Amino acid sequence: MVSFTENALKILRESVESPDLIRLAVIGGGCSGFMYDMEIESEASKEDIVLEFDNLKICMNPQSSFMLSETTVDYESTLAQSGFKFVNNQAAKSCGCGKSFSCG
Repeated sequence: MVSFTENALKILRESVESPDLIRLAVIGGGCSGFMYDMEIESEASKEDIVLEFDNLKICMNPQSSFMLSETTVDYESTLAQSGFKFVNNQAAKSCGCGKSFSCG
C-alpha cells in the first residue's frame, strides 16, 4: 500500500478542504515512461480505491494503486526547490528529476 510521511500529509491537509480529496495517479509520459500525478477532486469514482489518513482521503484507480503499492510519498523543501518526492520500490529506473519512472 502507498504510504505518506507526516510532512507530506501536513502539506496535503493544508491544500485540500473537506469533503474534497486527493487523487494520486500514475499517467503515461515523462522521459522514463510513467509520471506521478496528484490533483484535488470533489469525489472518488465508483472503481477507485480510497484510503484515509487522519481525515485526509486519497483516491487512486486500481492500475495506479498497483503501480504505487510500494511507494512512499514525501514532501521536501530546500533552498533550490520544494515539492513531493516519490520513492517507488517497484520502479526499475527513474529519471534524474524524480518525476518519472519505468517499471521492469
